[in-house]
Amino acid sequence: MSETWMIDELAHAGPEHLDPDFVAGFDRKQGYPDPGPDIDELRARGLDKSATVVDLGAGTGRFALAAARAFGRVVAVDVSSPMTRVIADRAAEAGLDNVETVRAGFLSYAHTGPPADAVSTRHALHQLPDFWKTIALERIAGVLRPGGVLRLRDLVYDFHPSQAADVFAEWQAGAVTDPSEGYTREDYAEHIRTEHSTYRWLLEPMLETAGFEIVAAEFAGRLYGAYTCVKR
Repeated sequence: MSETWMIDELAHAGPEHLDPDFVAGFDRKQGYPDPGPDIDELRARGLDKSATVVDLGAGTGRFALAAARAFGRVVAVDVSSPMTRVIADRAAEAGLDNVETVRAGFLSYAHTGPPADAVSTRHALHQLPDFWKTIALERIAGVLRPGGVLRLRDLVYDFHPSQAADVFAEWQAGAVTDPSEGYTREDYAEHIRTEHSTYRWLLEPMLETAGFEIVAAEFAGRLYGAYTCVKR
């Protein structure tokens, strides 16, 4: 997509994700999230060693590298060159020759080969405003075969607007003080001010309009959503 009205996804990625020093400490700041439950969910939906999986917003590759041990082809996509370099290096060190890295985003990734069996994305879609989320979700559907699976994790607001102040106060109360060890109160505040988390009651119609059936949804703390969706 190269229309003049298109946004620059790099500008929405968060400048820290383009900083090699930040990327070097990314896993510790994220808390080393376990990709196991997402791998298990895809297996439960019938994916096996023959499957092709695309990881959009792959970060440093925690999901992509684990997926490469479970599935046949993994395409790790990120707008950040430092991130894709880390993934490529880690894949080589682990002897994983079924991982491909692509520097692109939700709106610019061009899939090659047969349609994918699954797309996974974790805490990345919120970088896009809602209008662009709808386009991104339709593009994800276009990557998948019929019956293909979207596993989506993100910061999604599962509360009424009138509850925002209380929910955010509780969220910030659990913040860390050392930014190298996790997310601080200011990190959370910056997310709220400058990023584009979506209310659940807006995101779910977007998914359905894009051609997905929501088959599972789990929430934690009224802020973190995990969806399993199947392309109709």
